[in-house]
Amino acid sequence: MTSVRLDRRSVLKGLAGVTLALPILEAMGKEVVNQAPRRFCALYTANGMSLPNPKHAMPEWSWFPTKEGRDFEFGKSTESLSPFRDQVSFLGGLQHANGGKADPHLCSDMWLTGAPLHDPKPGTFNSVALDQVIALHTKKYCRQPSLVLSIDAGVGFLSRTGTISYNLEGKPIPAENNPRRVFDRLFRGDKSSLEAQREQLRKRIKLVDAVLESAKSLHKQLGKSDSERMDQYLTSLDEIESRLTASEKWIDIPIKTQDYSHLNLEANSEGEPGEYYRNMFDLIALAFDADITRSVTFMLNREDGMGVSDTFPIKLGLKRTHHNLSHAEDKDGQLAFAKYDQFLTEQVAHFLGRLKQYQDMESSVLENTIVLFGSGASTTHNPTNIPTLLAGGTKMGLKHGTYWRKANTPMSNVHLSILRSMGIEEAAFSDSTGTIGESIFTKV
Repeated sequence: MTSVRLDRRSVLKGLAGVTLALPILEAMGKEVVNQAPRRFCALYTANGMSLPNPKHAMPEWSWFPTKEGRDFEFGKSTESLSPFRDQVSFLGGLQHANGGKADPHLCSDMWLTGAPLHDPKPGTFNSVALDQVIALHTKKYCRQPSLVLSIDAGVGFLSRTGTISYNLEGKPIPAENNPRRVFDRLFRGDKSSLEAQREQLRKRIKLVDAVLESAKSLHKQLGKSDSERMDQYLTSLDEIESRLTASEKWIDIPIKTQDYSHLNLEANSEGEPGEYYRNMFDLIALAFDADITRSVTFMLNREDGMGVSDTFPIKLGLKRTHHNLSHAEDKDGQLAFAKYDQFLTEQVAHFLGRLKQYQDMESSVLENTIVLFGSGASTTHNPTNIPTLLAGGTKMGLKHGTYWRKANTPMSNVHLSILRSMGIEEAAFSDSTGTIGESIFTKV
């Protein structure tokens, strides 16, 4: 017989028109038979991490460990990760060399892209984000190409964006921030709901077409700000259509049975911060467990005091806003900033615990997921020594339990290393000069 290679999600149309999922066959390739899904999740916090001034004599509150290598000790702000010591590593000395060419508040914009490569002017500099490169390669295996989340929905605005995900053209992809809408999108798709969404999309496209027909030189007539808004709107429509198209292909294939009883879909960013974050993380973990998507970004905070989360430290009793604390020079302010880092790390630890709880074939979802957590700058919007933590992925070639540090290493080298661990053999990513070697990535 002629050898035939089938797609992993091959389906069989029954005589009655019922779509059934085929069992895993050898013809689908060794990638399917012998390998669990490879996943990626990027978690971003704005305004840097706490690196207290030595004059305040509180090194135990530094986000980075005080000792390098495998003998590192967790500081107070990261000690909640100690149960995952064999699943996490700190990376120091990383930088976005291009960061100094742009507005210092563009840290989040370039965190996953490495841009600007050519023109540093806001609105013209960006390129594709790491999560979207990954989604391009993994979308054929799952219901949703990617999941883009943020503390504030949408895209924000230039230099103060509300998303860390950028498409192949370098345009921001709108983020979702409502747990119930995220849940409905991921787990409650049926033919009627998808058709309703499709009809709403048709109406929006029809409206845009009508506007373009009546003013073919629309972009010339609009001011710069309005033109940018139109571009963002069109990007949003493209994203919705791509998502719907993917969902429609899977509509007759059942989603994995899961327990949703721990979710509080009424949690929101206006309420208790911890409850909100935990529910969003639980949704990501469930999406990974059901293999609904393999590429996720979640922007926990926005730069420069933008968005609802700037007041989270106050809600937690820390008396100042997030952005204000990031610029604090007094001991009390720097301690409060470190305690907010402690709060965020506790939420990440909760997420890692969920991923460890769910199982793939012969290992946990955490072992088959690379989690990248960090900020686009150290203190005061400095794009050097970017605070970075890697977790999970031990079944994907990562070796943890260390504080790795090499000064002036491009952050894009980490991005390229992640791509290689995902099985995506790109020659380079953005301004990368190579991978970060075998200290953590043992198979790149």
